[in-house]
Amino acid sequence: MTNAVELRNITLAYGSFVAVENVSLSIEKGTFLTLLGPSGCGKTTILRSIAGLVNPTAGDIEIAGRRVNDVPIHKRNIGLVFQNYALFPHKTIFDNIGFGLKYRNVPKPAIAAKVKRALEIVRLPGVEKKLPSELSGGQQQRIALARAIVIEPDVLLLDEPLSALDANLRDEMRVELKQIQRQTGITTIFVTHDQGEALAMSDRVVVMNRGRIEQMGSPFDVYEHPQTEFVAGFLGNANFLQATVVAMQGEAVQVRLAGGANLLVGGGHARPVKPGDAVKVVVRAEKVVVTPECTVPIMARIVDVDYLGALARYEVELAGGQRLRALSSLHEKARSLGETVGVGIDPEHCRIL
Repeated sequence: MTNAVELRNITLAYGSFVAVENVSLSIEKGTFLTLLGPSGCGKTTILRSIAGLVNPTAGDIEIAGRRVNDVPIHKRNIGLVFQNYALFPHKTIFDNIGFGLKYRNVPKPAIAAKVKRALEIVRLPGVEKKLPSELSGGQQQRIALARAIVIEPDVLLLDEPLSALDANLRDEMRVELKQIQRQTGITTIFVTHDQGEALAMSDRVVVMNRGRIEQMGSPFDVYEHPQTEFVAGFLGNANFLQATVVAMQGEAVQVRLAGGANLLVGGGHARPVKPGDAVKVVVRAEKVVVTPECTVPIMARIVDVDYLGALARYEVELAGGQRLRALSSLHEKARSLGETVGVGIDPEHCRIL
């Protein structure tokens, strides 16, 4: 089956600055894929190259099996939603949504039917005669989305479309956007630097750094099985521990931390290891369990406490000076600054990078 979008060895340079370097990516039809990473990592540049707003220095872009490197944006059959909505302020909502259809010479009765259907999909029926200024920010975002999907594009490109909304509305639109994508089945490429958005909405996540793909996979895979320190640190609240491999126990690896404590690390490591190797172990803060003293072999001292409503965030110092962050539910007993505690880490919740 032909992929909805295919990138082959895409490079995009501005003089001596390389914004995207040798990126290849296959996106199956109907997938919700997110390009995730910090500012300047190349994610928006990739989106703009798929849209036809910038031309790659090298490599090929295919949409629905057709090479589009030299095809102008209006002939690529894409829907594009920006973070600033880009609605025509003096046109009615009907004319805003129907603009692309009118440009494609769709008959007026068909335009009316398609606009009505698009408004039903974004849950704003009956606003056809209003102007954008008469709608809230969230409603304007829905109109921008309706305008993008009404043309039945081969791919929908979303350039940080939720960043201008307040936190509550952003959460609401995140749910709505995913439901609309599932309802329409349109292949969607979403750009964001917000890890929560990426994990909640995506079928696949592509984590980018310095113009390259660091890791791609399902939200579960990139979060639970990070392959690099950058991915582990960018997604979630990660701890990194310096250790030495002591022994192999099947798929698991026994390591010794500075200070002498032993830790068993489960399978799924990012690289092969052997006894004597110096390694870095990653474990998420929410996976670190702070327990009463002497119930586990790794002892620590609480050096900082933050109370976050239903959670407490502890920073603990291990023997040897390494520090860990732990998130604990306050349904458990609250711990105090300076208290000596045990630190429990399930082998399946840590990985060797």
